[in-house]
Amino acid sequence: MIAEFRLPDLGEGLTEAEVVQWLVAPGEQVALNQTLAEVETAKAVVELPSPYEGTVAELHADAGETVAVGSPLIAFEVVGEEPDASAPSAGAERAEPNLVGYGAAPSTSGRPARRARRTGASTRAVDVAVIEAAPHDASPSVVAELPVVERPRSTPPVRAYAKRAGVDLALVAAVVGDRVITRADIDSFASTGGSAEGRSAAEHAREASPALGATEDRAREVRLPIRGVRKHTAAAMVESAFTAPHVTVFHTVDVTATVELLDSLRADRVWAEHRIGPLAVVAKAVCLALGRTPGLNAHWDEAAGEIVQYRYVDLGIAAATERGLIVPNIRDAERLGLGGVADAIRDLADTARAGKTAPAELQGGTFSISNIGVFGIDAGTPILPPGQSGILAVGAIRRQPWEHRGETALRDVMTLSLSFDHRLVDGAEGARFLRDVADVLQEPGRAMLLG
Repeated sequence: MIAEFRLPDLGEGLTEAEVVQWLVAPGEQVALNQTLAEVETAKAVVELPSPYEGTVAELHADAGETVAVGSPLIAFEVVGEEPDASAPSAGAERAEPNLVGYGAAPSTSGRPARRARRTGASTRAVDVAVIEAAPHDASPSVVAELPVVERPRSTPPVRAYAKRAGVDLALVAAVVGDRVITRADIDSFASTGGSAEGRSAAEHAREASPALGATEDRAREVRLPIRGVRKHTAAAMVESAFTAPHVTVFHTVDVTATVELLDSLRADRVWAEHRIGPLAVVAKAVCLALGRTPGLNAHWDEAAGEIVQYRYVDLGIAAATERGLIVPNIRDAERLGLGGVADAIRDLADTARAGKTAPAELQGGTFSISNIGVFGIDAGTPILPPGQSGILAVGAIRRQPWEHRGETALRDVMTLSLSFDHRLVDGAEGARFLRDVADVLQEPGRAMLLG
């Protein structure tokens, strides 16, 4: 019988997703919970597991195509007879497709076999025939004429990185062999593109597939479709900028005491495993300061005519990824100690860089932090995430001459930039919050006085 799998709801408020790549093809045998495809929403890249065990009958969308939630995505030929509409359903047992993120009970006793990789001589459907240096740019009319080539093994963030760097993953695969390609491989290939090794690998790949030579004919301009995270971020920033009246205030603070504290914690075996950095101290200071300035941990509900103040802190940490800027949240951050905050920040960052942030982790958020200091930037004017009333940008720590106890000395200083919604927070409240955060960074012992 034919069973169809429709695109499920991948997260609250998400109505569509773009097919990044198919990992199966028509005629291929798939196991229960085997990954069928990677789809990109406005928030994250999600792997779709198979709710059936059977043979792929048809793919209803090509790579790069946007599919609405509830629309047919893929059809399977599964073992079993067509259901009898006249038969009673009380005793009938029928496996229902599983939701994304939930396992399905296996219908067989055997272990699912890993899908065998194909060689260049195999035949596959059009949507996976192309070498996926840039899967979104593939045109069905062109792809149909290309020879079938093995798809390079890589993750969505790495493919996006290669696309921006102008590096063809097929050529990289010719150098590194049959393994997962990393960002380091792309950087290495780009730096040795003119070497004999790079040229020989490229020529070998072109002989295997002449269509690859087209990547050398660079256009004078590149047009990239506005999709996924970039599209969502742009819409959110425009909505925020033209809805909430932004005000930004700045404060430069001597953080030498914080730097010394971090050095001592790294030398302590009890704390060393947490790898506590300046961002963790800032995050903890923010949680403490929000308790004294609730207007910065609130939401302006225009429809209800109310100001919603939160008694908890879901702290957003901006993360720059290969897919764009995302802001996953640390839930109930105010309940965590310094070590717990550091661990949560590290986990969020690792997950975001791997492209595995779940849509649910991007929902909500009551206040956000953007660590622009990692790029060597001192200050900026961050834009509020929609629905939030405050965001703090953390600048780089600089060693420079500074007034200290009536003398000039070399000190570690940092600039904090706070943007807030002037409908909820006036200038005095914003300044007090920024001062509270700065006081903790200047004298970490002051954290004991806030509350």
